[in-house]
Amino acid sequence: MDSGRWRRGAVSRGMLPLLALHAVNEYYRLPWKPPVTAGLLASNTLIYLRPSFLDSLLPFVDEVWFNPHLILKNKDMKRFFLSVFYHVDESHLVYNMMSLLWKGIQLETSMGSTEFASMVVALLGLSQGITLLLAKSLLVFFDYRRPYYSEYAVGFSGLLFAMKVILNSHSENFTNVHGLIVPARYAAWAELILIQMFVPRVSFLGHLGGILAGILYLKLKGSYSGPNPLTTIIRELTSLLRWPVRFIRNTFRLRRRRILGQGTVGGGERRSLSGTWRCQACTYDNSDWLSNCEMCGTSQSSESGGFSRQVSRHSRDLSLEELRRRRVERFG
Repeated sequence: MDSGRWRRGAVSRGMLPLLALHAVNEYYRLPWKPPVTAGLLASNTLIYLRPSFLDSLLPFVDEVWFNPHLILKNKDMKRFFLSVFYHVDESHLVYNMMSLLWKGIQLETSMGSTEFASMVVALLGLSQGITLLLAKSLLVFFDYRRPYYSEYAVGFSGLLFAMKVILNSHSENFTNVHGLIVPARYAAWAELILIQMFVPRVSFLGHLGGILAGILYLKLKGSYSGPNPLTTIIRELTSLLRWPVRFIRNTFRLRRRRILGQGTVGGGERRSLSGTWRCQACTYDNSDWLSNCEMCGTSQSSESGGFSRQVSRHSRDLSLEELRRRRVERFG
């Protein structure tokens, strides 16, 4: 998270094309393209760019700053949930998205898209809630109003700290954190301290809340043996959204099969589809545009306005199993 004043109309320093090039290169070399990570990258970038077709739909950053005082006073859930998707400038966005690209690909590839999406939703709620609780506690017990309770912050880095905790939770290796070699499982804590030392305007509570959210998520997941309810909900929603796509795809495939004449082999019922003819040798449905059977090569000829099939002796001698094998070899 980054805190401070929002600079309107910031001039692009050419970092976004580099981010796009890096993301395309990473996804191009992957055999499986993680869709949730790509969606998070796209949503954060589009919110920052504010294209004209989204400008009227997106709230301005002044309406979504994460401010504990305003959230608790006005019960403002918009600030609570949307502040993570806003960034103060181009370097803030690109740094966070580079980190998301690396962590997201690894986590989503190992967990699966549904589990990864449910984890992101859980971490969002946990990190924002813990940050809010920390700010309120500092106000109540230490009267820290100005530094934390009235602070304005936005950015995805709280979730990135939580992801770092989860990614390195079982690692026994060492890693380089800004030139400092530390055990990978403590990398998030080292980065929290170093970033605060060199970039003091960042939100310390936001990053700390992310680390604690990652630890709490691991504890809850380890103590709960049943199915993740968030995963179940996301899986059901995904299946509902995929139904229209499957329906259109199946409709298109059926139409394509009729056009190409890809039919069935076997069965004694003399049933023909519109625009096709059935080979008497192998019972394969062929398009009327074809003069020879695609399966066994038997020719079709027109006699007295009707169709008669000339069946070769070779095709009659083929067994049904052999015909099926040839069809599999032909169509993969």
